[in-house]
Amino acid sequence: SRFETCWPALMKDSHGVIIIFNPELPSHLKEIEMWYSCFVQQQPLLDSQCLLVAHHKPGSAGDTENLSLAYPLNKLKLIHSNLEEDPEDVRIEFMKYFRNIITVINENREKEEMSIIL
Repeated sequence: SRFETCWPALMKDSHGVIIIFNPELPSHLKEIEMWYSCFVQQQPLLDSQCLLVAHHKPGSAGDTENLSLAYPLNKLKLIHSNLEEDPEDVRIEFMKYFRNIITVINENREKEEMSIIL
C-alpha cells in the first residue's frame, strides 16, 4: 500500500490497535489478517491490546452478526457496531477496551520501575 512507509511511525510506542472492517466484504476479511500481523504480532502487542470492530452500514443485509473468523483472529475481542441501532453498546465496549489498555500500560510501567530498582 502507498502508506507502508509510514507504518513504523504509526506503530512507534503504540499501546493498542483497533481494526475496523466491513464484514460484508470478503476482501476486508483477508486484509484484517495482514493488519493484525503487521500492527499486532510484529510489534509485538498482546492480543488483549487489539480490538476488532465489524462495522455494519445502515440498512446492510446479510447474516454477518454470526461472523466466525479463523485463527489467529478468533482469539481477539470482536464487537459489532451498528450506530443506528446500538451506539450505547459500542460506547460501553470501547470504554472496556480503553480501561484494559490503561491497565496494561500501568503494569508495564511498574515492571520497568521495578527493573530499575533491582
